[in-house]
Amino acid sequence: MPAQTYPVMLFAAGFGTRMKELTQDQPKPMIKVAGKALIDHALALSKAADCDPIVANLHYKAAMLDAHLKPRSVQTVIETPEILETGGGLRNALPLLGQGPVITQNTDAIWAGPNPIELLCRAWKPEKMDGLLICVPTGSAIGHESSGDFTLSETGRIERGPGTVYGGIQIIKTDRLHDIEENKFSLNLVWNKMLEDKRLFGLSYPGQWCDVGHPDGITLAEDMLDRFDV
Repeated sequence: MPAQTYPVMLFAAGFGTRMKELTQDQPKPMIKVAGKALIDHALALSKAADCDPIVANLHYKAAMLDAHLKPRSVQTVIETPEILETGGGLRNALPLLGQGPVITQNTDAIWAGPNPIELLCRAWKPEKMDGLLICVPTGSAIGHESSGDFTLSETGRIERGPGTVYGGIQIIKTDRLHDIEENKFSLNLVWNKMLEDKRLFGLSYPGQWCDVGHPDGITLAEDMLDRFDV
């Protein structure tokens, strides 16, 4: 187990439009993979790493997700009237998360291998890092057709470019969120500032990862879990 853990922000507000009819009557995080809701797969990683508190932002079909998460000891923040995106959503939840480093976690991916949150917590070096992203080599990224988001150097520093896919989990300091004037903004704006200051790092994931942001990802993720006997 990592020596120190951090609060977790689960991103669960999106409309899930790529899932088409699967999200007509439910939010994307409630879609089941291997008999368990996507958000429960994500939540299991956070709880296994002893993270506390765990907070989720909600918007689309918020009442359904809120009812699902409250018995699981997850605090929720409903974004209204509009979605605030990743950066705005994280800043909006800081009263529950505190002002220190936070783990953020997308809820539309499945992992096979070591707990990525535990890996990040062990590798986190706040004296030189403002952000540490879990990065999946493109050959281990299932259901994700791209050349990658970041190039990862031997020292762990990252630059935008091909080679690895951002897996949707990171540890990030939150002070730079207050430098953004807009209410609704992406964490990419914060990453850009960290990249300029050479304070953004990546950690290569040694297992496999599946993108479940589209319908085909469900079967792909279940096949991956079967191969790993997870």
